[in-house]
Amino acid sequence: MNRWIKRMALGLGAVIGVVLIGGGSYVAAKSAAYEESIAKVYAVPPVDVARSNDPAVVARGRHLVHATAACGSSDCHGADLGGGKPLAMGPVGTFVGPNLTPGGVIDTYSDGELARVVRHGVKKDGRSVRFMPSQDFSWLPDADLTAIVSFLRTVPAVRRDNPSTEVGVLGKVLDRRDEFVVDVARRIDHLAKGDPTPREPSAAYGKLLARMCQGCHGEGFSGGPIPGAPPSTPIPSNLTPHASGLAGWTYEDFDRLLVQGTRKSGAKLDPFMPIEAFGRLDETEKRALFVFLSGLEPRPFGGR
Repeated sequence: MNRWIKRMALGLGAVIGVVLIGGGSYVAAKSAAYEESIAKVYAVPPVDVARSNDPAVVARGRHLVHATAACGSSDCHGADLGGGKPLAMGPVGTFVGPNLTPGGVIDTYSDGELARVVRHGVKKDGRSVRFMPSQDFSWLPDADLTAIVSFLRTVPAVRRDNPSTEVGVLGKVLDRRDEFVVDVARRIDHLAKGDPTPREPSAAYGKLLARMCQGCHGEGFSGGPIPGAPPSTPIPSNLTPHASGLAGWTYEDFDRLLVQGTRKSGAKLDPFMPIEAFGRLDETEKRALFVFLSGLEPRPFGGR
């Protein structure tokens, strides 16, 4: 009996060993693929835009940076755009929005190179940015890119030491499995131009704006745990018109959610939601988002 037990133990140990070795090989292969991809140099030219001093253009850029793109949220580039607080996601990695003021790296960028980061997710050296959701804003037309560049050139310089982004092994694996975006440039069609959809309270414009929601709420907007995120990370809710989501919501309910951070039930949103940015969306943007989300196919919570 003891001999049989020993044989079973040895057999089980061998199986576990094979699984661990296989898993290790899989992780190593995915990590290597990530490193190869993130080192790629993209032959994407700078965007043909130049800074404007027109106050209306600068004001549009301020709105895009602080509202539409939520760049000024604490988990992104910070309220002063001098660098955000580290977003620690356990084995996935720690992500830090860099300093976007003249005290940071953008002084070394031309206007066209700065616009290229937004549309293409490509840095000055031709390599991909990490984690910055350029794929969500690659639709912005040239006029909006001009506005963003123009505004950033007016921001007061902030000079402080910020930690750097560190991508963990799990982050690299999830990126290659398309469950979590770190390597941004490979997700973008670099031949596409900005989308000319009119800024109006339509589902078409709302669909473009809603791309900023997909990183947290999923491709299908039905929410659920973010892959690889630690248990402390809040779970994004369902944005579809399902009973577990926005079914029965009015525009007034949705407006209160964005502006006050209060759900239809009266419960407060978790601070993880960048309400300081989305509360600044204008009426056109909020209505367009609501029209688009209301027209989605209802999906149960958690399908992402």
